[in-house]
Amino acid sequence: MTNKLITQTQYTQPSTNYQLYLPMDLEVMIPLDDSVRLHCLLCERMDYRELLQAYSPKGRKPVVDPVILFKIITYAASQKITSSRAIEKACRRDIHFHWLLQGYPAPDHATISRFKKKYLTDDVMAKLFFQQIEWLYQQEVITGETVYIDGTKIEAYANRYSFVWKKAITKYETNMYVKWQTLLEQINTTYCKMFHTSYETFHKDLKKVLAFLEERQEEEQIVFVYGKGKRKTVPQRYHEQVKDMLQRKKQYDVSQQIMGEKRNSYSKTDHDATFMRMKDDHMRNGQLKPAYNVQAAVDAEFIVGIDAFSDRNDTTTLIPLLRYLKEHLPFTYRHIVADSGYESEENYVYLEKQEQTAYIKPQNHERKKKASFQKEIKHRENMAYDKSTDTYTCANDKQLHAIRNYTRTSQTGYQSLVTVYECEDCTGCPLKEKCTKAKGNRQLHVAKQFLAFRETAQENIQTETGTLYRMNRSIQVEGTFGVIKEDYHLKKFHSRGINNVRNELMILAFGYNLNKIHTKIQSNRIRLYYHPLKTA
Repeated sequence: MTNKLITQTQYTQPSTNYQLYLPMDLEVMIPLDDSVRLHCLLCERMDYRELLQAYSPKGRKPVVDPVILFKIITYAASQKITSSRAIEKACRRDIHFHWLLQGYPAPDHATISRFKKKYLTDDVMAKLFFQQIEWLYQQEVITGETVYIDGTKIEAYANRYSFVWKKAITKYETNMYVKWQTLLEQINTTYCKMFHTSYETFHKDLKKVLAFLEERQEEEQIVFVYGKGKRKTVPQRYHEQVKDMLQRKKQYDVSQQIMGEKRNSYSKTDHDATFMRMKDDHMRNGQLKPAYNVQAAVDAEFIVGIDAFSDRNDTTTLIPLLRYLKEHLPFTYRHIVADSGYESEENYVYLEKQEQTAYIKPQNHERKKKASFQKEIKHRENMAYDKSTDTYTCANDKQLHAIRNYTRTSQTGYQSLVTVYECEDCTGCPLKEKCTKAKGNRQLHVAKQFLAFRETAQENIQTETGTLYRMNRSIQVEGTFGVIKEDYHLKKFHSRGINNVRNELMILAFGYNLNKIHTKIQSNRIRLYYHPLKTA
Protein backbone atom coordinates (compact mmCIF):
# COMPACT_ATOMS: atom_id res chain seq x y z
CA MET A 1 0.00 0.00 0.00
CA THR A 2 1.35 3.40 -0.98
CA ASN A 3 1.54 6.30 1.44
CA LYS A 4 0.71 8.81 -1.26
CA LEU A 5 -2.01 11.24 -0.19
CA ILE A 6 -5.29 11.14 -2.07
CA THR A 7 -6.19 14.72 -2.92
CA GLN A 8 -8.02 14.47 -6.24
CA THR A 9 -11.84 14.63 -6.36
CA GLN A 10 -12.18 11.53 -8.54
CA TYR A 11 -11.09 8.27 -6.91
CA THR A 12 -10.97 5.85 -9.89
CA GLN A 13 -7.42 4.58 -10.47
CA PRO A 14 -6.15 3.37 -13.86
CA SER A 15 -5.72 -0.27 -12.97
CA THR A 16 -6.69 -3.49 -14.72
CA ASN A 17 -7.89 -4.96 -11.43
CA TYR A 18 -11.14 -2.99 -11.63
CA GLN A 19 -12.18 -3.64 -15.20
CA LEU A 20 -15.90 -2.96 -15.79
CA TYR A 21 -17.61 -6.31 -16.30
CA LEU A 22 -21.22 -5.04 -16.25
CA PRO A 23 -23.00 -5.37 -19.62
CA MET A 24 -23.47 -2.05 -21.34
CA ASP A 25 -27.15 -2.88 -21.92
CA LEU A 26 -28.98 -2.87 -18.56
CA GLU A 27 -31.98 -4.58 -20.16
CA VAL A 28 -30.43 -8.00 -19.73
CA MET A 29 -29.83 -7.46 -16.00
CA ILE A 30 -33.49 -6.96 -15.09
CA PRO A 31 -35.51 -10.21 -14.99
CA LEU A 32 -38.53 -10.47 -17.22
CA ASP A 33 -40.78 -11.08 -14.21
CA ASP A 34 -39.51 -8.10 -12.22
CA SER A 35 -42.11 -5.68 -10.84
CA VAL A 36 -40.39 -2.67 -12.43
CA ARG A 37 -41.31 -4.01 -15.88
CA LEU A 38 -44.94 -4.35 -14.83
CA HIS A 39 -44.84 -0.84 -13.39
CA CYS A 40 -43.48 0.60 -16.60
CA LEU A 41 -46.03 -1.33 -18.66
CA LEU A 42 -48.89 0.04 -16.55
CA CYS A 43 -47.60 3.62 -16.57
CA GLU A 44 -47.21 3.69 -20.35
CA ARG A 45 -50.95 3.05 -20.74
CA MET A 46 -51.94 6.10 -18.65
CA ASP A 47 -53.08 9.55 -19.70
CA TYR A 48 -50.77 12.31 -18.41
CA ARG A 49 -52.56 15.37 -19.77
CA GLU A 50 -53.39 16.68 -16.29
CA LEU A 51 -49.75 16.40 -15.27
CA LEU A 52 -48.29 17.93 -18.44
CA GLN A 53 -50.71 20.88 -18.34
CA ALA A 54 -49.09 21.99 -15.09
CA TYR A 55 -45.93 22.83 -17.03
CA SER A 56 -45.65 26.09 -18.93
CA PRO A 57 -45.13 25.75 -22.71
CA LYS A 58 -42.62 28.61 -22.52
CA GLY A 59 -39.14 28.45 -21.08
CA ARG A 60 -36.67 25.62 -20.96
CA LYS A 61 -37.68 22.00 -20.75
CA PRO A 62 -37.28 20.08 -17.48
CA VAL A 63 -34.07 18.10 -17.06
CA VAL A 64 -36.06 14.89 -16.50
CA ASP A 65 -39.29 14.17 -18.34
CA PRO A 66 -42.34 14.55 -16.00
CA VAL A 67 -43.64 11.10 -16.92
CA ILE A 68 -40.26 9.58 -16.04
CA LEU A 69 -40.29 11.42 -12.72
CA PHE A 70 -43.77 10.06 -11.99
CA LYS A 71 -42.56 6.53 -12.70
CA ILE A 72 -39.56 7.06 -10.42
CA ILE A 73 -41.61 8.39 -7.48
CA THR A 74 -44.35 5.75 -7.65
CA TYR A 75 -41.88 2.90 -8.11
CA ALA A 76 -39.91 4.24 -5.14
CA ALA A 77 -43.13 4.06 -3.09
CA SER A 78 -43.47 0.38 -3.99
CA GLN A 79 -39.91 -0.14 -2.72
CA LYS A 80 -40.73 1.61 0.59
CA ILE A 81 -38.69 4.69 -0.35
CA THR A 82 -40.42 7.99 0.37
CA SER A 83 -37.68 10.51 1.18
CA SER A 84 -36.54 12.75 -1.67
CA ARG A 85 -32.90 12.24 -0.74
CA ALA A 86 -33.39 8.47 -0.58
CA ILE A 87 -34.98 8.54 -4.04
CA GLU A 88 -32.03 10.56 -5.35
CA LYS A 89 -29.62 8.00 -3.90
CA ALA A 90 -31.58 5.13 -5.48
CA CYS A 91 -31.53 6.86 -8.86
CA ARG A 92 -27.74 7.04 -8.68
CA ARG A 93 -27.10 3.51 -7.40
CA ASP A 94 -30.04 1.22 -8.16
CA ILE A 95 -30.07 -0.44 -11.57
CA HIS A 96 -33.90 -0.56 -11.64
CA PHE A 97 -34.10 3.21 -11.32
CA HIS A 98 -31.40 3.57 -13.99
CA TRP A 99 -33.57 1.47 -16.28
CA LEU A 100 -36.62 3.67 -15.57
CA LEU A 101 -34.64 6.87 -16.25
CA GLN A 102 -34.08 5.76 -19.88
CA GLY A 103 -30.86 7.72 -20.23
CA TYR A 104 -31.98 10.84 -18.33
CA PRO A 105 -29.63 12.08 -15.58
CA ALA A 106 -30.49 11.15 -12.02
CA PRO A 107 -32.64 13.96 -10.51
CA ASP A 108 -31.50 15.53 -7.27
CA HIS A 109 -33.65 15.70 -4.15
CA ALA A 110 -34.68 19.33 -4.80
CA THR A 111 -36.05 18.41 -8.24
CA ILE A 112 -38.01 15.49 -6.79
CA SER A 113 -39.42 17.54 -3.93
CA ARG A 114 -40.37 20.44 -6.23
CA PHE A 115 -42.05 18.03 -8.65
CA LYS A 116 -44.25 16.55 -5.91
CA LYS A 117 -45.22 19.92 -4.42
CA LYS A 118 -45.70 22.00 -7.57
CA TYR A 119 -46.69 19.60 -10.33
CA LEU A 120 -47.78 16.26 -8.88
CA THR A 121 -50.49 17.81 -6.68
CA ASP A 122 -53.23 15.87 -4.96
CA ASP A 123 -55.72 16.57 -7.78
CA VAL A 124 -53.28 15.40 -10.47
CA MET A 125 -52.27 12.37 -8.42
CA ALA A 126 -55.92 11.45 -7.88
CA LYS A 127 -56.52 11.36 -11.65
CA LEU A 128 -53.50 9.10 -12.16
CA PHE A 129 -54.28 6.88 -9.18
CA PHE A 130 -57.85 6.20 -10.30
CA GLN A 131 -56.59 5.39 -13.79
CA GLN A 132 -54.71 2.54 -12.13
CA ILE A 133 -57.93 1.41 -10.41
CA GLU A 134 -59.84 1.59 -13.70
CA TRP A 135 -57.16 -0.58 -15.33
CA LEU A 136 -57.48 -3.12 -12.48
CA TYR A 137 -61.24 -3.19 -13.05
CA GLN A 138 -60.83 -3.72 -16.79
CA GLN A 139 -58.44 -6.58 -16.11
CA GLU A 140 -61.08 -8.11 -13.75
CA VAL A 141 -58.61 -7.99 -10.89
CA ILE A 142 -61.12 -6.30 -8.56
CA THR A 143 -64.81 -7.10 -8.18
CA GLY A 144 -66.30 -3.62 -8.60
CA GLU A 145 -69.19 -4.87 -6.46
CA THR A 146 -67.99 -5.20 -2.85
CA VAL A 147 -65.79 -2.70 -1.02
CA TYR A 148 -64.41 -2.94 2.52
CA ILE A 149 -64.00 0.31 4.43
CA ASP A 150 -62.06 1.00 7.59
CA GLY A 151 -60.07 3.80 9.17
CA THR A 152 -56.96 4.32 11.25
CA LYS A 153 -55.29 7.29 12.90
CA ILE A 154 -51.81 8.26 11.74
CA GLU A 155 -49.77 10.94 13.48
CA ALA A 156 -49.31 14.22 11.65
CA TYR A 157 -45.98 15.90 10.97
CA ALA A 158 -46.62 18.50 13.66
CA ASN A 159 -45.47 19.50 17.12
CA ARG A 160 -47.18 17.32 19.72
CA TYR A 161 -47.45 20.20 22.17
CA SER A 162 -48.75 22.89 19.79
CA PHE A 163 -52.39 22.26 20.65
CA VAL A 164 -55.25 24.76 20.57
CA TRP A 165 -58.49 23.71 22.27
CA LYS A 166 -61.92 25.09 21.44
CA LYS A 167 -63.10 24.90 25.06
CA ALA A 168 -60.09 26.90 26.23
CA ILE A 169 -60.66 29.57 23.58
CA THR A 170 -64.34 29.85 24.48
CA LYS A 171 -63.46 30.15 28.17
CA TYR A 172 -60.78 32.83 27.60
CA GLU A 173 -63.02 34.79 25.27
CA THR A 174 -65.89 34.75 27.77
CA ASN A 175 -63.63 35.96 30.58
CA MET A 176 -62.22 38.69 28.34
CA TYR A 177 -65.73 39.86 27.48
CA VAL A 178 -66.52 40.27 31.19
CA LYS A 179 -63.38 42.38 31.63
CA TRP A 180 -64.31 44.34 28.52
CA GLN A 181 -67.70 45.28 29.97
CA THR A 182 -66.02 46.64 33.10
CA LEU A 183 -63.45 48.55 31.05
CA LEU A 184 -66.13 50.01 28.79
CA GLU A 185 -68.00 51.39 31.80
CA GLN A 186 -64.80 53.10 32.95
CA ILE A 187 -64.25 54.60 29.48
CA ASN A 188 -67.85 55.86 29.36
CA THR A 189 -67.44 57.45 32.78
CA THR A 190 -64.09 59.06 31.91
CA TYR A 191 -65.16 60.54 28.56
CA CYS A 192 -68.91 60.93 29.26
CA LYS A 193 -69.84 58.56 26.43
CA MET A 194 -72.59 55.99 25.90
CA PHE A 195 -70.79 53.12 24.23
CA HIS A 196 -72.82 49.89 24.22
CA THR A 197 -71.65 46.35 23.58
CA SER A 198 -72.93 42.83 23.11
CA TYR A 199 -71.26 39.47 22.66
CA GLU A 200 -72.35 39.29 19.02
CA THR A 201 -70.77 42.70 18.21
CA PHE A 202 -67.75 42.24 20.47
CA HIS A 203 -65.18 42.61 17.69
CA LYS A 204 -66.80 45.68 16.11
CA ASP A 205 -67.19 47.41 19.47
CA LEU A 206 -63.51 46.97 20.25
CA LYS A 207 -62.50 48.53 16.92
CA LYS A 208 -64.91 51.42 17.38
CA VAL A 209 -63.70 52.25 20.89
CA LEU A 210 -60.06 51.90 19.83
CA ALA A 211 -60.63 54.35 16.96
CA PHE A 212 -62.24 56.79 19.41
CA LEU A 213 -59.26 56.57 21.80
CA GLU A 214 -56.76 57.12 18.97
CA GLU A 215 -58.76 60.13 17.81
CA ARG A 216 -58.71 61.62 21.30
CA GLN A 217 -54.97 61.03 21.50
CA GLU A 218 -54.40 63.09 18.35
CA GLU A 219 -56.74 65.86 19.47
CA GLU A 220 -55.18 66.20 22.92
CA GLN A 221 -51.67 65.47 21.61
CA ILE A 222 -51.05 62.87 24.27
CA VAL A 223 -47.56 61.34 24.12
CA PHE A 224 -47.36 57.69 25.14
CA VAL A 225 -44.40 56.79 27.32
CA TYR A 226 -42.62 53.46 27.70
CA GLY A 227 -39.84 52.07 29.84
CA LYS A 228 -38.88 51.88 33.46
CA GLY A 229 -39.70 54.90 35.62
CA LYS A 230 -42.31 56.29 33.19
CA ARG A 231 -45.84 56.86 34.47
CA LYS A 232 -48.54 56.03 31.96
CA THR A 233 -51.56 58.27 31.65
CA VAL A 234 -55.13 57.01 31.90
CA PRO A 235 -55.78 57.39 28.13
CA GLN A 236 -52.63 55.35 27.39
CA ARG A 237 -53.77 52.59 29.75
CA TYR A 238 -57.19 52.51 28.11
CA HIS A 239 -55.59 52.41 24.67
CA GLU A 240 -53.24 49.55 25.52
CA GLN A 241 -55.95 47.47 27.19
CA VAL A 242 -58.41 47.86 24.30
CA LYS A 243 -55.69 47.18 21.71
CA ASP A 244 -54.58 44.05 23.56
CA MET A 245 -58.17 42.79 23.73
CA LEU A 246 -58.65 43.46 20.02
CA GLN A 247 -55.53 41.46 19.12
CA ARG A 248 -56.61 38.57 21.32
CA LYS A 249 -60.11 38.67 19.85
CA LYS A 250 -58.66 38.42 16.34
CA GLN A 251 -56.60 35.38 17.39
CA TYR A 252 -59.66 33.73 18.91
CA ASP A 253 -61.71 34.36 15.76
CA VAL A 254 -58.97 32.88 13.57
CA SER A 255 -58.76 29.80 15.77
CA GLN A 256 -62.54 29.33 15.69
CA GLN A 257 -62.49 29.65 11.91
CA ILE A 258 -59.71 27.05 11.58
CA MET A 259 -61.56 24.52 13.74
CA GLY A 260 -65.02 25.15 12.33
CA GLU A 261 -68.06 23.53 13.89
CA LYS A 262 -66.93 19.89 13.78
CA ARG A 263 -63.48 20.07 15.38
CA ASN A 264 -62.51 20.78 18.96
CA SER A 265 -58.77 21.24 18.48
CA TYR A 266 -55.99 21.84 15.97
CA SER A 267 -52.21 22.05 15.85
CA LYS A 268 -50.38 25.35 15.45
CA THR A 269 -47.83 23.77 13.12
CA ASP A 270 -50.43 21.93 11.00
CA HIS A 271 -53.85 23.54 11.09
CA ASP A 272 -55.57 20.60 9.40
CA ALA A 273 -54.39 18.11 12.05
CA THR A 274 -56.69 17.33 14.97
CA PHE A 275 -55.59 16.03 18.35
CA MET A 276 -56.84 12.47 18.61
CA ARG A 277 -56.56 9.68 21.12
CA MET A 278 -53.97 7.32 19.65
CA LYS A 279 -53.59 3.68 20.56
CA ASP A 280 -51.29 2.80 23.42
CA ASP A 281 -47.60 2.57 22.63
CA HIS A 282 -45.27 -0.12 23.96
CA MET A 283 -45.34 1.57 27.39
CA ARG A 284 -49.17 1.68 27.33
CA ASN A 285 -49.18 5.46 27.18
CA GLY A 286 -52.39 6.50 25.47
CA GLN A 287 -51.77 10.07 24.34
CA LEU A 288 -53.51 12.86 22.50
CA LYS A 289 -51.42 13.58 19.42
CA PRO A 290 -51.96 15.64 16.25
CA ALA A 291 -53.18 13.15 13.69
CA TYR A 292 -55.33 12.47 10.64
CA ASN A 293 -58.11 9.94 10.33
CA VAL A 294 -57.10 7.89 7.28
CA GLN A 295 -59.95 6.09 5.52
CA ALA A 296 -59.26 3.31 3.02
CA ALA A 297 -61.55 1.42 0.66
CA VAL A 298 -60.24 -2.03 -0.30
CA ASP A 299 -61.49 -4.40 -2.97
CA ALA A 300 -59.85 -7.82 -3.50
CA GLU A 301 -56.88 -6.68 -1.37
CA PHE A 302 -56.30 -3.58 -3.57
CA ILE A 303 -56.67 -0.02 -2.30
CA VAL A 304 -59.35 1.48 -4.57
CA GLY A 305 -59.68 4.69 -2.57
CA ILE A 306 -57.85 6.41 0.26
CA ASP A 307 -58.40 9.77 1.92
CA ALA A 308 -57.49 11.72 5.06
CA PHE A 309 -59.95 13.51 7.34
CA SER A 310 -59.72 15.80 10.33
CA ASP A 311 -62.70 14.08 11.99
CA ARG A 312 -61.89 12.02 15.06
CA ASN A 313 -64.60 9.39 14.57
CA ASP A 314 -65.38 7.24 11.53
CA THR A 315 -69.12 7.91 11.41
CA THR A 316 -68.89 11.23 9.57
CA THR A 317 -66.32 10.00 7.03
CA LEU A 318 -68.31 7.25 5.27
CA ILE A 319 -70.49 9.46 3.06
CA PRO A 320 -67.62 11.76 1.91
CA LEU A 321 -65.49 8.71 1.07
CA LEU A 322 -68.26 7.05 -0.94
CA ARG A 323 -68.95 10.29 -2.81
CA TYR A 324 -65.23 10.55 -3.53
CA LEU A 325 -65.24 7.04 -5.01
CA LYS A 326 -68.37 7.72 -7.03
CA GLU A 327 -66.85 10.88 -8.48
CA HIS A 328 -63.65 9.22 -9.70
CA LEU A 329 -64.60 5.61 -10.50
CA PRO A 330 -66.46 4.52 -13.65
CA PHE A 331 -68.49 2.00 -11.62
CA THR A 332 -70.45 2.05 -8.36
CA TYR A 333 -70.02 -0.36 -5.49
CA ARG A 334 -73.26 -2.07 -4.45
CA HIS A 335 -72.11 -3.80 -1.27
CA ILE A 336 -70.62 -1.60 1.47
CA VAL A 337 -68.92 -3.53 4.26
CA ALA A 338 -67.82 -1.66 7.40
CA ASP A 339 -67.53 -2.15 11.14
CA SER A 340 -69.73 -0.72 13.90
CA GLY A 341 -67.89 2.61 13.93
CA TYR A 342 -69.73 3.65 10.77
CA GLU A 343 -73.25 2.96 12.00
CA SER A 344 -75.60 5.94 11.97
CA GLU A 345 -79.04 6.74 10.65
CA GLU A 346 -77.60 9.27 8.21
CA ASN A 347 -75.28 6.66 6.70
CA TYR A 348 -78.10 4.12 6.41
CA VAL A 349 -80.35 6.65 4.66
CA TYR A 350 -77.60 7.62 2.22
CA LEU A 351 -76.87 3.99 1.30
CA GLU A 352 -80.56 3.32 0.75
CA LYS A 353 -80.89 6.32 -1.58
CA GLN A 354 -77.84 5.17 -3.55
CA GLU A 355 -79.29 1.63 -3.75
CA GLN A 356 -76.29 0.21 -1.93
CA THR A 357 -76.58 -2.69 0.50
CA ALA A 358 -75.23 -1.99 3.97
CA TYR A 359 -73.18 -4.72 5.62
CA ILE A 360 -72.46 -2.64 8.71
CA LYS A 361 -72.13 -4.42 12.01
CA PRO A 362 -74.47 -2.83 14.60
CA GLN A 363 -72.82 -1.34 17.66
CA ASN A 364 -74.77 -3.64 19.98
CA HIS A 365 -74.02 -6.80 17.96
CA GLU A 366 -71.37 -8.16 20.31
CA ARG A 367 -73.01 -6.92 23.50
CA LYS A 368 -76.27 -8.70 22.76
CA LYS A 369 -74.47 -12.05 22.75
CA LYS A 370 -73.29 -11.71 26.34
CA ALA A 371 -75.32 -13.36 29.08
CA SER A 372 -74.71 -10.40 31.40
CA PHE A 373 -76.33 -8.05 28.87
CA GLN A 374 -79.38 -10.27 28.51
CA LYS A 375 -79.91 -10.31 32.27
CA GLU A 376 -79.97 -6.53 32.67
CA ILE A 377 -83.57 -5.34 32.54
CA LYS A 378 -82.67 -1.69 31.88
CA HIS A 379 -81.83 -2.26 28.21
CA ARG A 380 -84.49 -1.60 25.60
CA GLU A 381 -83.51 -4.80 23.76
CA ASN A 382 -84.67 -6.83 26.79
CA MET A 383 -88.14 -5.27 26.83
CA ALA A 384 -91.05 -6.73 24.91
CA TYR A 385 -92.39 -4.48 22.14
CA ASP A 386 -95.96 -4.58 20.81
CA LYS A 387 -96.04 -3.09 17.32
CA SER A 388 -99.87 -2.89 17.19
CA THR A 389 -100.11 -0.69 20.29
CA ASP A 390 -96.63 0.86 19.96
CA THR A 391 -95.75 0.08 23.57
CA TYR A 392 -92.85 -1.49 25.45
CA THR A 393 -93.34 -3.78 28.45
CA CYS A 394 -90.79 -3.68 31.23
CA ALA A 395 -89.72 -6.52 33.55
CA ASN A 396 -92.47 -5.55 36.04
CA ASP A 397 -95.18 -5.91 33.36
CA LYS A 398 -95.69 -2.14 33.17
CA GLN A 399 -96.22 -0.55 29.78
CA LEU A 400 -94.23 2.33 28.35
CA HIS A 401 -96.36 4.53 26.06
CA ALA A 402 -95.21 7.08 23.46
CA ILE A 403 -95.74 10.55 24.92
CA ARG A 404 -93.96 12.89 22.49
CA ASN A 405 -91.56 13.25 19.56
CA TYR A 406 -88.59 15.55 19.06
CA THR A 407 -85.91 16.12 16.42
CA ARG A 408 -82.28 15.33 17.18
CA THR A 409 -79.57 17.04 15.10
CA SER A 410 -76.25 15.29 14.55
CA GLN A 411 -72.82 16.86 14.21
CA THR A 412 -73.17 16.97 10.43
CA GLY A 413 -76.58 18.66 10.61
CA TYR A 414 -78.66 15.53 9.91
CA GLN A 415 -82.01 15.53 11.73
CA SER A 416 -83.63 12.34 12.99
CA LEU A 417 -87.01 11.86 14.63
CA VAL A 418 -86.91 10.46 18.17
CA THR A 419 -89.92 9.08 20.06
CA VAL A 420 -90.04 9.29 23.86
CA TYR A 421 -91.71 6.40 25.72
CA GLU A 422 -92.60 6.73 29.41
CA CYS A 423 -93.71 4.10 31.91
CA GLU A 424 -97.26 4.45 33.20
CA ASP A 425 -96.20 4.38 36.85
CA CYS A 426 -92.90 3.46 38.47
CA THR A 427 -94.04 4.30 42.00
CA GLY A 428 -93.19 1.52 44.41
CA CYS A 429 -91.65 -0.67 41.72
CA PRO A 430 -89.24 -3.16 43.37
CA LEU A 431 -87.11 -3.29 40.18
CA LYS A 432 -86.71 0.47 39.73
CA GLU A 433 -83.13 0.58 41.05
CA LYS A 434 -82.08 -1.99 38.44
CA CYS A 435 -84.09 -0.32 35.70
CA THR A 436 -83.35 3.41 35.95
CA LYS A 437 -81.66 6.08 38.04
CA ALA A 438 -84.32 8.68 37.25
CA LYS A 439 -86.42 10.06 40.10
CA GLY A 440 -89.60 9.91 38.04
CA ASN A 441 -90.92 7.31 35.65
CA ARG A 442 -88.64 5.36 33.30
CA GLN A 443 -88.26 6.84 29.82
CA LEU A 444 -86.95 5.46 26.55
CA HIS A 445 -85.70 7.62 23.66
CA VAL A 446 -86.11 5.60 20.47
CA ALA A 447 -85.23 6.53 16.86
CA LYS A 448 -87.58 4.18 15.01
CA GLN A 449 -86.11 4.68 11.55
CA PHE A 450 -82.62 4.00 12.83
CA LEU A 451 -83.75 0.78 14.56
CA ALA A 452 -85.41 -0.41 11.34
CA PHE A 453 -82.17 0.13 9.41
CA ARG A 454 -80.18 -1.57 12.17
CA GLU A 455 -82.44 -4.61 12.05
CA THR A 456 -81.95 -4.87 8.27
CA ALA A 457 -78.17 -4.56 8.63
CA GLN A 458 -78.24 -7.24 11.34
CA GLU A 459 -80.03 -9.60 8.98
CA ASN A 460 -77.54 -8.82 6.18
CA ILE A 461 -74.43 -9.64 8.18
CA GLN A 462 -75.89 -12.89 9.50
CA THR A 463 -76.38 -14.38 6.05
CA GLU A 464 -73.70 -16.61 4.55
CA THR A 465 -72.66 -13.80 2.21
CA GLY A 466 -72.58 -11.29 5.06
CA THR A 467 -70.42 -13.60 7.15
CA LEU A 468 -68.02 -13.97 4.22
CA TYR A 469 -67.85 -10.19 3.78
CA ARG A 470 -67.27 -9.53 7.48
CA MET A 471 -64.41 -12.02 7.62
CA ASN A 472 -62.81 -10.59 4.48
CA ARG A 473 -63.15 -7.06 5.82
CA SER A 474 -61.09 -7.92 8.87
CA ILE A 475 -58.49 -9.65 6.68
CA GLN A 476 -58.28 -7.33 3.71
CA VAL A 477 -58.68 -3.75 4.90
CA GLU A 478 -57.22 -4.20 8.39
CA GLY A 479 -54.41 -6.24 6.87
CA THR A 480 -53.78 -3.41 4.42
CA PHE A 481 -53.33 -0.94 7.27
CA GLY A 482 -51.00 -3.37 9.01
CA VAL A 483 -48.80 -3.65 5.91
CA ILE A 484 -48.79 0.11 5.32
CA LYS A 485 -47.81 0.90 8.90
CA GLU A 486 -45.24 -1.82 9.47
CA ASP A 487 -43.78 -2.73 6.06
CA TYR A 488 -44.09 0.72 4.47
CA HIS A 489 -43.23 2.47 7.77
CA LEU A 490 -46.13 4.94 7.59
CA LYS A 491 -46.50 5.63 11.31
CA LYS A 492 -46.12 9.37 10.84
CA PHE A 493 -46.67 11.57 7.81
CA HIS A 494 -43.78 13.41 6.18
CA SER A 495 -45.74 16.46 4.98
CA ARG A 496 -48.09 19.07 6.41
CA GLY A 497 -51.54 20.11 5.28
CA ILE A 498 -54.39 17.80 4.39
CA ASN A 499 -53.81 18.17 0.61
CA ASN A 500 -50.16 17.14 0.92
CA VAL A 501 -51.15 14.28 3.21
CA ARG A 502 -53.68 13.02 0.65
CA ASN A 503 -51.02 13.21 -2.04
CA GLU A 504 -48.63 11.22 0.12
CA LEU A 505 -51.28 8.58 0.75
CA MET A 506 -52.18 8.15 -2.94
CA ILE A 507 -48.53 7.80 -3.98
CA LEU A 508 -48.13 5.13 -1.33
CA ALA A 509 -51.35 3.39 -2.42
CA PHE A 510 -50.17 3.42 -6.04
CA GLY A 511 -46.98 1.61 -5.07
CA TYR A 512 -48.89 -0.74 -2.76
CA ASN A 513 -51.22 -1.79 -5.58
CA LEU A 514 -48.25 -2.34 -7.87
CA ASN A 515 -46.70 -4.79 -5.42
CA LYS A 516 -50.06 -6.48 -4.87
CA ILE A 517 -50.80 -7.06 -8.56
CA HIS A 518 -47.22 -8.29 -9.12
CA THR A 519 -47.49 -10.75 -6.22
CA LYS A 520 -50.88 -12.03 -7.35
CA ILE A 521 -49.70 -12.57 -10.91
CA GLN A 522 -46.61 -14.46 -9.81
CA SER A 523 -48.56 -16.64 -7.36
CA ASN A 524 -51.46 -17.23 -9.78
CA ARG A 525 -54.05 -15.59 -7.48
CA ILE A 526 -55.11 -12.91 -9.92
CA ARG A 527 -58.87 -13.53 -9.72
CA LEU A 528 -59.23 -14.73 -6.16
CA TYR A 529 -61.39 -11.98 -4.66
CA TYR A 530 -62.31 -13.46 -1.28
CA HIS A 531 -60.71 -15.51 1.42
CA PRO A 532 -63.03 -18.52 1.89
CA LEU A 533 -64.79 -19.28 5.13
CA LYS A 534 -63.34 -22.03 7.23
CA THR A 535 -65.46 -25.16 7.26
CA ALA A 536 -65.62 -27.44 10.28
